[in-house]
Amino acid sequence: MKMQLFTSFYRYFNMENFELGLLLMVVGMAAVYAVLLLVIGLGKALIALVNKYFPEEVVVARSVGKTTGVSAGEALPGQTAAAIVSAVSVLTEGRGKVTKIEKPGA
Repeated sequence: MKMQLFTSFYRYFNMENFELGLLLMVVGMAAVYAVLLLVIGLGKALIALVNKYFPEEVVVARSVGKTTGVSAGEALPGQTAAAIVSAVSVLTEGRGKVTKIEKPGA
């Protein structure tokens, strides 16, 4: 009974086609993986090339001080403005700058 089931499996599924299908699947997956590695490598090389020949401009941050964007009657204390500028600098790792501070709904 077992042998008959096994031989009927071989008759129904041609093992040559099955092996060819597995080989094509493995070759295809390897090709996709190789192309993915190539794209990643070229992307990193492009980023390094652009950063080398076209560096990001260094912008000098202005101090916010008294010109904070709130009305004259509601002047923002200097320590509060300095705390906001410091928090933005820490959170953006020095890349962000505060140009205007406004109260919500104003």
